[in-house]
Amino acid sequence: MEYLYAPWRSGYITDSKKSKEGCVFCDISGHPENDVESQVLFRDDLCFVVMNRYPYTPGHFMIIPHIHTDSLERLDRSVWLRMSSLAQDGTAMLKEGFGAEGVNLGMNLGAAAGAGIAEHIHLHLVPRFSRDTNFITTVGETRVYSVDFQKIYERLKELSANYFKD
Repeated sequence: MEYLYAPWRSGYITDSKKSKEGCVFCDISGHPENDVESQVLFRDDLCFVVMNRYPYTPGHFMIIPHIHTDSLERLDRSVWLRMSSLAQDGTAMLKEGFGAEGVNLGMNLGAAAGAGIAEHIHLHLVPRFSRDTNFITTVGETRVYSVDFQKIYERLKELSANYFKD
């Protein structure tokens, strides 16, 4: 049997065992003083952009409204339009600045739709590269990341000043 070691992913296991009171997104929203620790790329009055703690691919981030809701259909249109605008900016950043060849955008609305945090809507932006899948993902149902996620955050944080606008 082959073993892959990825010690930087240990947080996934240990964090899942910690039960945090309340909504993790509301916690990030309400504590801008922790933006570096939380890996927030951008925030304004309506939304914030944050790295995904357990990404599908390096550079995966989310756009999240400050308002706590599980209902896209009842979200104020101005907030939805802001999320859409940030998605355009984020897509440009991933393609032009980060070198992504494509970008997946997605929302899982509700636990039945696969939302990991169903109580607070969020929009995923997942950068894609021609060679980001291989046999180990398909056959072994395993992902291997050969990058330092802190460095990815620092690179995207640097780029975000040029792409996300108030």
